[in-house]
Amino acid sequence: MIFLGICGASGSGKSTLAEELMRDVGISGVILQQDAYYLDHSDLSFEDRAKLNYDEPAIFDHDLLYADVSALLSGKPICRKAYDFSLHQRCDTGETIYPANLLILEGIHAFYDPRLLEKMFLKLYINVEPDVCLLRRIHRDIQQRGRDIDSIATQYLTTVKPMYDRYIRNYIHEADVVVMRGGKNARIVEILAGYLRSELMKRSTASNG
Repeated sequence: MIFLGICGASGSGKSTLAEELMRDVGISGVILQQDAYYLDHSDLSFEDRAKLNYDEPAIFDHDLLYADVSALLSGKPICRKAYDFSLHQRCDTGETIYPANLLILEGIHAFYDPRLLEKMFLKLYINVEPDVCLLRRIHRDIQQRGRDIDSIATQYLTTVKPMYDRYIRNYIHEADVVVMRGGKNARIVEILAGYLRSELMKRSTASNG
C-alpha cells in the first residue's frame, strides 16, 4: 500500500486533488479526510461547540487518526469516521473501510503529526492564494454546511486566517511536491498519477517475484 498525504489551506482543493488522483491512478483506494477526526465535544452545548477553534491542531483526535492509518497500512479494516458540520459533532457511520493499494489522507493539518509524516510515501502541499481559498470556502460552507456569510467571515478572521499564518502555511516545508493552482491542475495530476502507477507496479512485481 502507498500512503500519500495532501496538505494545504482550507479551500485550496485538497479533496479535489485526492479524488482526481484516485481516479487517474485507476486502482482501488481509500481517501481519509482529517475533518472526520475532529474531537467529539458532545458534552458541550451547541453554542459552546460553535465557539471552538476548528482550525487549530489540538481540535483533532490525532491518536485516533494515527491508529486508523496504522491499521490500514498493516492490512486491517477500520470504521469510517464522520463529522456533522451543521451540528458540530461526530457522526461516525459504522461503514467498514478495507485496506487498498492507495491510501490518501487530506487535511489542513495532515502534516502536523510526525508519526504520520514518517509513514507517508509522498507528501503534497497545495499552494493557492488565500483570497481564492476564502472564496471557495464561502461557497462550500454556504452550499454544503448551511452556514451564513456573517458566521463564515467571523470564523475566518478569528481562527482560519490566524491558524493559517501560524501553522498551515509552514507545512510547505514538509512537502515533497508543491502543487500550484489547486486540485484541478490537470498536468500535475497526470504526472503524479503516472508516478504512483509506476511505483505500485514496481511493488507488485517485487512482491510477486
